[in-house]
Amino acid sequence: MGRRKLEIKRIENKSARQVTFSKRRNGLLKKAKEISVLCDVDVAVIIISSRGKLYNYSSNSSLVETLQRYHRQHEIEPGPSSGVCTKKANNSNYARFLTSEELIQTVESELGENCPDCLSVTDLLHLENQFQTALIQARSTKTQLLLDSITTLQEKEKSLVEEKKLLDQQACQTKSNDKTKMLDLNALPDDDDGRI
Repeated sequence: MGRRKLEIKRIENKSARQVTFSKRRNGLLKKAKEISVLCDVDVAVIIISSRGKLYNYSSNSSLVETLQRYHRQHEIEPGPSSGVCTKKANNSNYARFLTSEELIQTVESELGENCPDCLSVTDLLHLENQFQTALIQARSTKTQLLLDSITTLQEKEKSLVEEKKLLDQQACQTKSNDKTKMLDLNALPDDDDGRI
C-alpha cells in the first residue's frame, strides 16, 4: 500500500502541530545539508517558529556571508523574484531587534511550556542575547528620556528666571511710582478748612 496524499492545511492540535514542525524542520535541514554536499552549492535556510524560535542552517561557515553573497548577486542580476526583497530587508544587518513587548511574549512562550527543561543551550543563549539587546535598548531609551527631561527643566528654569527678573523690574517700577505719588500728595498745599 502506498502513502495517502496529505492535505496541506494548518494542524489544529497544538502538540501534533509541534511534533510535525519538529520532524519537518529536521527533514528540511537534512535536505539542505544533502543538496549542499551532493551538488557543491551554498545553501542557507532560515526558519522562525510561531513561538519566535529561530532555526538556521548554512552550508557555508556563516549565514550572514551567504545572505550577503545573495544580495550582491541579486543587485547585479535582478531576477524574477526581485520584488520579494523589501527595502527594509535590504537595509537590515540580518539581526532581529525585538521590542520589549515581543521579548516578553517570546519569554512567556518559551518558559510557559510544561517542560522548561526542554530548552536547549542554543535556545537559552538566543533568549539571553534577546534580553541583552532589549536591556541595551531600554537603557538607551531611559537615558534619552532623562536627557530630554533635563533639557526641558533647564529651559523651564531659564524661562522662570527671566520671568522673575521681569516681575522684579515691574515691582521696582511700581514702588517708585507709588513713592512719586506719595511725594506728590505730600507736596499739595493744605487749606485752613481742611479742604483741598
